[in-house]
Amino acid sequence: MENFENQNVENQNSINLNKTEDQFQSRIDMIELRASLDKVKAEIAKVIVGQESMVEHLIAALLSNGHVLIEGVPGVAKTITAKLLAKTIDVGFSRIQFTPDLMPSDILGTSVFNVKNSEFEFKKGPIFSSFILIDEINRSPAKTQAALFEVMEERQITMDGTRYIMDEPFLVVATQNPIEHEGTYRLPEAQLDRFLFKINVGYPNLEQEIAIIRNQHESKKEDKTEGINRVITAEQLKSYQHLVKEIIVESQLMEYIAKIIVNTRENQFLYLGASPRASLALLTASKSFAALRGRDFVTPEDIKEASYAVLRHRVIVSPEREMEGLTADEIIRQILEGIEIPR
Repeated sequence: MENFENQNVENQNSINLNKTEDQFQSRIDMIELRASLDKVKAEIAKVIVGQESMVEHLIAALLSNGHVLIEGVPGVAKTITAKLLAKTIDVGFSRIQFTPDLMPSDILGTSVFNVKNSEFEFKKGPIFSSFILIDEINRSPAKTQAALFEVMEERQITMDGTRYIMDEPFLVVATQNPIEHEGTYRLPEAQLDRFLFKINVGYPNLEQEIAIIRNQHESKKEDKTEGINRVITAEQLKSYQHLVKEIIVESQLMEYIAKIIVNTRENQFLYLGASPRASLALLTASKSFAALRGRDFVTPEDIKEASYAVLRHRVIVSPEREMEGLTADEIIRQILEGIEIPR
């Protein structure tokens, strides 16, 4: 009798173990997606030393179908990293250098009179591409920056009463320098809110600096993007974006996201909190970070990792606290530490 009972216990334990294993089996096939993203990282790593966080956030933005603002001092590989990422994807690429005299028509396009048929024809501007790199976005005045409002949010342009739909995928990556003030124009909050991420890029450490110098010394290539292979097609990227939308988010994690956003609105150190658009951005970004890790479900760590890039440009530190040296990242860290993590 005792042997029979022990056998039943072992069988039951085996059944429970199998149930547990089934519960943690991936319900969505993420193998191809992760393999492709690893190839993208490997291509970028041929040129870029370090900056893993920037690269991961750029790839997460690709999966989220969201735009990115990269901020850093000159020479930390902001522009070259964006160009390398664009080259790994088989899509159209446009680079726009923002200057104080740049006009909205220089970006969107303009109507030109055709003498042959005596009609106006719309000549598309450089914004009509899939991957747009805007260098030094804060060097153009508000009128030119406002030209991006509609296309970034609705992925369409309205000119002379006609609507032009942008091809998918459509990604805007913009760079800006945080220390220059002469000849620059601060981006308005409405413009900032259209970026999924704001990525702060710092200096490399000593080992990375040595590797950068060694690579430059040993490299014989004039063009740094030479030798970078296209590893993802436009159709593959669109399929990955749809796949990311299917990633599972438990209800308690949705509540966790909501608590983070609401806390920014109630925080005494913040003059302006995050809007509901930030909630949706944090949800989408968390799914992308889960996909980068090869998981089909979101964890609290994914949400915390995405929170800084999603929120730092959507909140405004109160003037008193800003004078004391308190930053948005520090307040976000305090908010995350003050909210109980769901288990």
